[in-house]
Amino acid sequence: MGILEKDAEKNKQIRRRSSKKNNNKYNKVIIGTASSFCILLAIYLGVSIYFSKHFYLGSKINCVNVSGKTVEEVDKQMAAEIKSYKLNLKERDGKSEQIKAEDIKLKYNSNDEFKKLKNKQGAYKWPLAIFSTNVSNMRAEVSYDKDLLEQKVNNLSCLDSKKVVEPKNPSFKYTDKGYEIESEVNGNKINKTSLYNNVVKAIANGETTVDLEVLNCYVKPKYTVKSKETTENKDMLNKYVSSKITYTFGDKQETIDGSKINNWLKVNDDFKVEVDEKKVKEYMNELAGTYDTIGKTRSFTTSSGSTIKVGGGDYGWCTNASKETQNLIAAIKEGKSVKKEPTYIQTAASHSSNDIGNTYVEVDMGRQHLWFYKNGSLVVQGDVVTGKVSDGHATPEGIYTLKYKERHATLKGQGYASPVDYWMPFNGGIGIHDATWRPVFGGSIYMSDGSHGCVNSPHYLAQTIYENIEEGTPIVCYY
Repeated sequence: MGILEKDAEKNKQIRRRSSKKNNNKYNKVIIGTASSFCILLAIYLGVSIYFSKHFYLGSKINCVNVSGKTVEEVDKQMAAEIKSYKLNLKERDGKSEQIKAEDIKLKYNSNDEFKKLKNKQGAYKWPLAIFSTNVSNMRAEVSYDKDLLEQKVNNLSCLDSKKVVEPKNPSFKYTDKGYEIESEVNGNKINKTSLYNNVVKAIANGETTVDLEVLNCYVKPKYTVKSKETTENKDMLNKYVSSKITYTFGDKQETIDGSKINNWLKVNDDFKVEVDEKKVKEYMNELAGTYDTIGKTRSFTTSSGSTIKVGGGDYGWCTNASKETQNLIAAIKEGKSVKKEPTYIQTAASHSSNDIGNTYVEVDMGRQHLWFYKNGSLVVQGDVVTGKVSDGHATPEGIYTLKYKERHATLKGQGYASPVDYWMPFNGGIGIHDATWRPVFGGSIYMSDGSHGCVNSPHYLAQTIYENIEEGTPIVCYY
C-alpha cells in the first residue's frame, strides 16, 4: 500500500471520530434544553397553582401590600388596616394632628372588590405583573360619614381662629437713611377648602400622611421681598420722603420733610403706596390753627392812644385747608423741594402780630366816632350813630372785612326802605352808609335812637370813605 493510500485511510478515520463526537454533543444540547424547559414548565405550573389562590407579588390595595395572601387573608388584613387607619396631618413648626377611621366611620364599600382583583389576576398571568402594575394594584372604594369628616376638619387646631397668624406682605420701615424692607410674614393661615379636598383625596387613596406645606394648603403672602412690586414700593416711598416743602408766613416758616412725611405714607391692601389724605389734612388744619388769624383776639391801639383787645369778626388770614391738602400731597409725590405760601380763602394786610396793617376804619362805638386811615395817614374822621342798644340792635364788636361798596343803594328791612348814596357793608346786612335823615350824630343818640346795626354817617364822611376805601379793608368795631 502506497503512502497516498495510507493518508486517505487516516483521514477517513479522523472524520468518523469527529462526526461521532458532534452527534454526541448535539444530543446533549437537545437533552439539556428539554430538561430546562421541563423544569421551567414545572416551576411556572407550580407558581401558577400558588397564584390561583394567592395575590401576585407586588400586589397593593390602597397602598397596602397584600403580596402572596389569599382573598380571605386580605379580607382580614384590610379590615384590620381600615380599623386602625389614621391620617396624619403634618403642619408647620413640627405640629401634627390626626383623623382616625373611628372619627368618621370609615369602611370599605364591599369586600367583593378584593375577590374581583384576584380573579382579574388569574392563575397563569402572573408573569405580567413583572411588566405592569395594572393587574397588581387597585384602589378599593371607601365610605365615611361626610358630616363627621367636615366636623372633624372644622375642629382641627390648625383652623382655630385664635391661633391663626395671618400672612403679611413685606413691610417698610423708615430710618434716617430712608426706607428699609422688612420681610414678609408667612403666618399659619390655612386654605380650608384646599385642606379638606386633600384630606378627602388621601382617605380615598389610603394615604396616611397629608403634608400641608408640600400640598400648598397654607395661604401665602401675595408678595415677597424678592417681588418687583416690593422694590418699586421702596423706591417710591424714598422718593416721597425726599420731598421738602417749606411754607412761609411772613418772616416765619414751617418745613415739612421726610421726618414728618413718613408718618403720612402707607402701603394699602392692594400693595400700593399712598399718602394718607386724612393725616395730611389734620396737619394742614393744625397749621391753619397756628397761623390763621380770622376771628382771633388781637391787641389794637386806638386813636385815643389806649391799647385794647378786640376779638371776633371775619377779618384775617384763612387757609384753604382742603385745597392746600391736595397741593401738599401733589408736592410730596413730585419728590422735590418747594418753598411757597399756602392757598388762602382770605388774606390780611400782613403776617405780623398786627395783621390789620395801617389802612383801616376804626369805629369807637362807646364814643360814637369813626376814623379812616389809609397807609398810616388819617383820611377822615367824624361822629356817627351805631345800632340802637335799647332794641337789641347794638352794632357787634369785632374786626370785619369790607365786602364791597355800592353807590345809590336802597336799604330795606322790616318796616323801612332807606335810599342811600354810599353803601359799604362789612357784616352781613350791617355796613357804613350816609344817613341824611339824621340832623346830628354822636353822643348817646345810639342808645335810644340808634340804627338797626349799621354805622350811620354824615354824608361827607360816607362820601370820603367811599372814594378812598377798597374791598377787603378791615373795619375795627369796639366799645
